[in-house]
Amino acid sequence: QVQLVESGGGLAQAGGSLRLSCAASGRTLSNYNMAWFRQAPGKEREFVAAISRSGGSTYYADSVKGRFPISRDNAKNTVYLQMNSLKPEDTAVYYCAASDSPTIYSRTYYRAGLYGYWGQGTQVTVSS
Repeated sequence: QVQLVESGGGLAQAGGSLRLSCAASGRTLSNYNMAWFRQAPGKEREFVAAISRSGGSTYYADSVKGRFPISRDNAKNTVYLQMNSLKPEDTAVYYCAASDSPTIYSRTYYRAGLYGYWGQGTQVTVSS
């Protein structure tokens, strides 16, 4: 199975940028569709962005579309989330997740239950 470790979180000012990384080990990352989710205090975990195994398809929550491009480097076994134009409401713990489910990804990418492997999370705090 794959193990996931996120990094790159921290404190940023509104309008600033951060880049999150998710490093995979144990299995080749190209076997998995990948996604980022986030959870703010007192709120449910929500979908942020997803990318298909090859990187050919990407999907975004409306709240981050145009601001948080997702990418992957399968040779480095790493997925990235570039976070631009940050807002205080982006404050949350960000989780990387991997799915090897055979379901049609374009229809299911936003479902947390699709992902069988999760990282420990990295805190992102945006100050106004």
